[in-house]
Amino acid sequence: MPNQPLDLHRLVLASLLAALIAVGGYIVIPIGPVPIVLQNLFVLVAALLLGSRWAAASVAVYLLAGACGLPVFAGGGGGLGHLFGPRGGYLFGFLIAAWVVGRISETFRQRPVAEIIGMVVGSLIIYAIGVPWLQMMFGLGLGKALAVGMYPFIPGDIVKIAAAYAIVKGVRPLLHSGRRPDHGRSQAEPAE
Repeated sequence: MPNQPLDLHRLVLASLLAALIAVGGYIVIPIGPVPIVLQNLFVLVAALLLGSRWAAASVAVYLLAGACGLPVFAGGGGGLGHLFGPRGGYLFGFLIAAWVVGRISETFRQRPVAEIIGMVVGSLIIYAIGVPWLQMMFGLGLGKALAVGMYPFIPGDIVKIAAAYAIVKGVRPLLHSGRRPDHGRSQAEPAE
């Protein structure tokens, strides 16, 4: 079982990032049916640090905790009502975005431009699921749904992408220092 220590390391990181995604839900700027939160910042960080499978697992743990009623969704919400409410599309979008961004990072061996493009793609995936969900929940036209569920968030998302990249650039070397190269490399980390 040579991968056991590495799997434990990834499990701990995935759990920590699930907790950070939950903490991001408590930092809320209410501007309408969908508030500005930092959850998607930590989803992007998880994707770049953990790779596709473990980032998706981290987000799945977060969603499961919220579905079970723990107060982890935006503003301290929890339960199936929140998961399947107006913000539900964004929450499910986190899961898909985490996998896609992680996969892009893995495929392009953590190249900066690819990771930034991956985070933009991930953000668009969240909107591609969240906006139609919001539109359906409130019976809005597409223009109105975009006006309340996407456009106000774009400037903040640009800042979050920059912040996520800076966090990952600073944290990634710390996570991999002092470990043996044959056991310490994550799937998203390039070979030396």
